[in-house]
Amino acid sequence: MRVLIVESGKAPRQSEIRRNLASMQKVVGGTIQVLYPFEEPVALVCNDEGKLLGLPANRALRDSAGNLYDIVCGTFFLCGAPPDGEDFISLTEEQLEQYRQRFLCPELFLNLGGEILCLPL
Repeated sequence: MRVLIVESGKAPRQSEIRRNLASMQKVVGGTIQVLYPFEEPVALVCNDEGKLLGLPANRALRDSAGNLYDIVCGTFFLCGAPPDGEDFISLTEEQLEQYRQRFLCPELFLNLGGEILCLPL
């Protein structure tokens, strides 16, 4: 399955992984959590315990107005998630490019008295 892997402090990279739990867990470094933060059928697969384990803050998730609502900690990957299927699928070439651009710049997160500031690196 063709995915986009996003690591902390690095630009996203395309990769091929197997469609099984062990391969997905290997990429994220532990148990997986699947999020659906996008309008289109694309899944964000991350480490379920990323924040609890103190994994590095990676990228911000923003709502449609651009407001930060969560931070993904640790390595994650993006893959296709068709609404009528139970299995993940490869990203299309268009999706690869769209999300490569969306997550292109690594981010730095600062906690300023309870307010999180997100800066591009």
